[in-house]
Amino acid sequence: PLVSQIPMAALVAVMVLVSVGTFDWHSISPATLKRMPVGETTVMVVTVAVVVATHNLAIGVVVGAITAVVVFARRVAHLVEVTAVTDPDGTEVVYRVTGELFFASSNELVQHFDYAGDPDRVVVDLTDAHIWDASTVAALDAVTTKYASRGKSVEIVGLNTRSAEIHHRLTGELTGG
Repeated sequence: PLVSQIPMAALVAVMVLVSVGTFDWHSISPATLKRMPVGETTVMVVTVAVVVATHNLAIGVVVGAITAVVVFARRVAHLVEVTAVTDPDGTEVVYRVTGELFFASSNELVQHFDYAGDPDRVVVDLTDAHIWDASTVAALDAVTTKYASRGKSVEIVGLNTRSAEIHHRLTGELTGG
């Protein structure tokens, strides 16, 4: 009841003054924007543009958050590394996978293997990796299937407890056959 008696213009003026006083004006200077990562600048610009276009802060924040998630997923997807080591007698190759394996990195994972050139025994070592979702299990199933179609065996080792649970629950269940 008390706040309803304060004129709306006064409340708006207080909010504008607080915003201007607390805003870090240095953050939008051209010199600062050039040094910032492109993804962060993109999130900031998209959020402001949506707020201005819709006149709705809530919509701007939601669109900004979605943009931040997409930018983050794209950045993290390329942090997966796969290195191959063939044993001296050439009968086995070990692929060591490091990084976070999820929907954005799964497609790239499948492309790191030499299906035709590898020996008959392939080991995929996931000691330094973590499976986050079903798309990674489907990607590992695709790797196994591609090798199997060439008469080669694949062993997946080094799964942490959570990754092993996800893999065990979903492997072989994500394709139609």
